[in-house]
Amino acid sequence: MDGDARYSIGELARRTGLTVKTIRFYADRGIVPPAGRSPAGHRRYGIDAVARLDLVRTLRDLGLDLPTIGRVVRREVPLAEVAATHADALAVQIRLLRLRRAVLAAVARREPDVEEMELMHRLATLTGEERRRLVGEFLDAVFDGLDADPAFAGIRRSMTPELPDDPEGDQVEAWIELARLARDPDFRARMRQVAEQYAADRAHDLEGGVRPDAVAVVRAEAGPALAAGVDPASPPADVVVAAITARYAALCGRPDGRPLRRRLLARLEAAGDPRRETYLRLLSVVNGWPATDSLAPLLDWSVRALRARAG
Repeated sequence: MDGDARYSIGELARRTGLTVKTIRFYADRGIVPPAGRSPAGHRRYGIDAVARLDLVRTLRDLGLDLPTIGRVVRREVPLAEVAATHADALAVQIRLLRLRRAVLAAVARREPDVEEMELMHRLATLTGEERRRLVGEFLDAVFDGLDADPAFAGIRRSMTPELPDDPEGDQVEAWIELARLARDPDFRARMRQVAEQYAADRAHDLEGGVRPDAVAVVRAEAGPALAAGVDPASPPADVVVAAITARYAALCGRPDGRPLRRRLLARLEAAGDPRRETYLRLLSVVNGWPATDSLAPLLDWSVRALRARAG
């Protein structure tokens, strides 16, 4: 019976939950055309109009425009094709919204001036090529001329941020802060200093090719003392410092003594720059890597222990 039924626009409104005005609007645009007219000339709709209006309402809720919906219901274009195109467009919109949200969240925390806020927005909306260029310039400033040592290729890769195509909000925020750091000339100079110090320490060939850096040396020797709560200025720390400097002397092929200890102290102070640790923390967020343990307590302990015995 329903298959042959013809509904007035009011009956169709009651069945679908839409207003008469809305149904008339769709009908006038050919999206839900009437199946016929009553003897009095009033529009009449078939049962298929109910299903078509349900589809129209769903597509409108999903954000499709009326011309596209009309093409779908008239079967001028496959629904799957429209859905795929719309999904791609939504993905772009979602990414832009995430970028905007990340910038606004960063602005809310930092309270920057207008110029700084504009910089943050530019950094967040860089293209993939622009991001790679910025990162490349930073890494070139840090490692240029040191590439003869194969170890630096791996280090460079480990310091390269790669923001995903569809990043989370925290990744965008981390990228903004990391990019600001990478643009900082003073930070670039400090990281260049760390790289040059590492290259100088590696210039001495060790048998078997084992070449830990200064940070690795203190991690191995000072780590247990730090965990045990040893005061870096106390007598029990003497043996730890002696072990650190002996191991470092073997690393760089120099005798243990004041010059070597000053050299080691300079390396640890450079490595202990808070901006370096901030960069590495942000890098982990951008790349989706597990968070690494902070080296700040270890480096602080080692620097204080060396300074206490610098005289």
